[in-house]
Amino acid sequence: MKPLQASGLLFDLDGTLVDSAPDLATAVNHSLADLGHAALSETRVRQWIGDGARRLVARAIAGRRDIDAEPPETEAALARFFVHYHDCLCDRSQLYPGVRDGLDRLRALGRPMAVVTNKPAAFTGPLLEALGIAGYFGATVSGDTLGVKKPDPAPLIHAADQLGVAVGDCLYVGDSAADQGAAAAAGMPLVRVPYGYPGDDAIFADHPAAMTLTIDQLATGLTNAS
Repeated sequence: MKPLQASGLLFDLDGTLVDSAPDLATAVNHSLADLGHAALSETRVRQWIGDGARRLVARAIAGRRDIDAEPPETEAALARFFVHYHDCLCDRSQLYPGVRDGLDRLRALGRPMAVVTNKPAAFTGPLLEALGIAGYFGATVSGDTLGVKKPDPAPLIHAADQLGVAVGDCLYVGDSAADQGAAAAAGMPLVRVPYGYPGDDAIFADHPAAMTLTIDQLATGLTNAS
């Protein structure tokens, strides 16, 4: 692996640091049940994660990833989703393999780090705390921190500013098309994790420029460059 260069590191949350799909699926299915809809498999829900809670809920009601407009029940289902997700936020969510070791090594290198996610702030901080990784990050930018969210580049730029690192000196680590779009618009190199959620695999196949590394492999690459 060639050495990497980055003064600051920004990370997506769901599908990159944390596999939160089991708890998201639970909250989605409880919300659907409240509205009289049938439950969905966790496998299907995994394919719809990555564009924020509202989009996830709208896809669940419609029963497909690609939707032209939100179903009429989206607002009611989203309100129920927030209630249910609060109750099961970290029941089965877990860090991906190599994440904690990689974060330890990156912190030892003195690299400032931030989380940039489309998850609402009410869930971002508590999930990071529950999994014991909140202390690694000098900034957290959630889906409702600004007036826009990924794939808009503003959250990434804001996170870099919060860390005091030039945008061009940061790497963004993610797993989705929203991550790719935000990084490209911000002028940041993107490292894609080799796991995450499968909904955007075809997009990465069409645009394979991103390096694919686990978090611990990223730490190794930066260590070799030091």
